[in-house]
Amino acid sequence: MDKRFNPFVDIYPKLDVHGLTRDLLMVEVNGFILENFRMGKDKVVVIHGHGSKILMHELHRNLKNNQYVSNYYTDHMNDGCTIIELKKENK
Repeated sequence: MDKRFNPFVDIYPKLDVHGLTRDLLMVEVNGFILENFRMGKDKVVVIHGHGSKILMHELHRNLKNNQYVSNYYTDHMNDGCTIIELKKENK
């Protein structure tokens, strides 16, 4: 089994969404993003898996409009997770 591992991704907070429906996916992800934004985190990781990429496409579609997200991209070493860069909180 070829398991690609990026040690830099391991330092970020992670949310595993395997097995969630599309509707429940964004409820969980939006809460996770908001919580980490409020804690001042720079990046978070959502693990959606490889599969048919339904969760990944739904996640990326919704991240485009999330007010707390500045950028997002699929990890170059593991396309089963998306790295999300959070905006800086204006105080």
